[in-house]
Amino acid sequence: MAYEIPVTQARAELAELINRVVYGGEQVVLTRHGKPLVALVAAADLERLETAAEEAENASERVIGTVSIVSEVPSSISEPGQLGLVAEYGSPRGPYGR
Repeated sequence: MAYEIPVTQARAELAELINRVVYGGEQVVLTRHGKPLVALVAAADLERLETAAEEAENASERVIGTVSIVSEVPSSISEPGQLGLVAEYGSPRGPYGR
């Protein structure tokens, strides 16, 4: 659970909050009117978050890039989990990987 503190109080305690995040490994969330507004994050944690987001974006681009055909098909009432879409994998060497 993150430590929550109002922005007005955080202004007066900024140095202490920074130490709690950097040296104590705590999560600090600044609030306004009781609602989360921003979080103080250690620089190393921010770098990890940015790297993870970049890797996730690259992975989704690779998956989207491998779909060669997308077409709509009628969904069946007997198959409620089906969304009515079909995607076929087409490798760069052809539809059967040759």
